Amino acid sequence: MNSDIDILISEVGPRDGLQNTKVFMTTEYKKKWISASAAAGLREIEVCSFVPPKLIPQMADAAEVVAHALTIPGLNVAALAPNFRGAQGAMEAGVHKLTLTISVSKAHSLANVRMTPDEAIASAKKICAFRDSLPKEKRPIIESGLSTVFGCTLEGAVSEDEVVRMAVASVEAGCDEVGLADTTGYANPEQIRRVFKKVRAAIGDKLSGAHLHNTRGLGLANVVAALDVGVTTFDSSLGGLGGCPFAPGASGNIVTEDLVFMLESMGLRTGINMDQLLAMRGILEEGIPGEPLYGYVPLAGITKGFVPATRPH
Repeated sequence: MNSDIDILISEVGPRDGLQNTKVFMTTEYKKKWISASAAAGLREIEVCSFVPPKLIPQMADAAEVVAHALTIPGLNVAALAPNFRGAQGAMEAGVHKLTLTISVSKAHSLANVRMTPDEAIASAKKICAFRDSLPKEKRPIIESGLSTVFGCTLEGAVSEDEVVRMAVASVEAGCDEVGLADTTGYANPEQIRRVFKKVRAAIGDKLSGAHLHNTRGLGLANVVAALDVGVTTFDSSLGGLGGCPFAPGASGNIVTEDLVFMLESMGLRTGINMDQLLAMRGILEEGIPGEPLYGYVPLAGITKGFVPATRPH
């Protein structure tokens, strides 16, 4: 699916971006956003999370949103689940990829999923076993999305040895992939290079990608550092929407528009059409009026003479 691109951008806005908004986006606008994203060339979209509506009411329409996304040819439909019940719901809905949120920080894990990190690993093992009991065509790829890898607003510094231990434990539990998340925007470029190298040395090509935040303005610098050590999959959010509701101050996903512009300027093919991507902000402005949107490229515009690595489509 991705042989003609250099970098896979996984758009997480419909999930991560909408879970904190004060204004709720309607299901129809979510569908419009997802369809427009796919039309612009995005190949993987995390469309929702399967969580109790009383906790995150913005995700109450998760199954309907997945059903729509599955009708889009060539789109890898991803979702997030915090526990076994959510994972069952995601698999019943038919997602292609399921990310399990597993925090390295004990305090964040208890606040976010009400489990210790080791209990979350045990839950992942149960989820993977359930997945393996399904017919092959109904088995999604399961990713362990390790959170607070680079620091925690509740605990402070996070042990890199513990990060490696949790990555290894995730693979042993049956997860197909392990992604590393800078949930709180604490990471710096040198830390990114060091930790990704350590985790890759422990689990090899099971290391899947990076979920980075721009909370302190280092998001794109950290992307370049991750590129230096071979990372080729990055999460981002249209308009920079998103952040963890259980990590105080952890705002600011990397802005998809800025990320794609930087990569394409560097000669790295994303498969994404910049003009169509920038036009999509209108969907957010209409669908969640009044919510702040971020990004430098949407405000300043594309540079004169910009030649994208991806051929226009």
